[in-house]
Amino acid sequence: MPEDPFVLLLNGLYQPVPVGSGPDLGLHRAGVNLNDGTYLVTKIYPVHVEGIPCNANENTAIGKFYVQFSPTGLAVYQLPGGAIAMQFIPNCGGLTPSPDGLNGSFLNGTLELTILEATGVYRSFEGGHNHMVDRLHQLANNAGFDEYCFCFITRR
Repeated sequence: MPEDPFVLLLNGLYQPVPVGSGPDLGLHRAGVNLNDGTYLVTKIYPVHVEGIPCNANENTAIGKFYVQFSPTGLAVYQLPGGAIAMQFIPNCGGLTPSPDGLNGSFLNGTLELTILEATGVYRSFEGGHNHMVDRLHQLANNAGFDEYCFCFITRR
């Protein structure tokens, strides 16, 4: 079972999840449907993950992060031993844009999420919280987003 809290790094370019190609992670109570074409995905790396059976080091991705910016603002962590569904808390934290010098911008700040549902070794985190410290790079010419975000996940 993961220690409380544990910290993960979301890092990499977001890619769209095509309709019908997302996994079913069993997060139905939270309303997660990774097959509907509204999610983006990037990689998850370990930072402080005592108790997560990943057999990996800090330079090896251990899972996938799925995000739906609209309509429901859901976020899903697919990790060794289970999955976690979260929802962004409206008007709690926020990201401030600043130019990157290359016609894109950095979106810096914090975001807060509530854990709606968790499976496997993460069940005890259901009802918990995620404090994200984010530096999201919006690339020029609508070329997508490059994520660099620390996630501090707690049971309460």
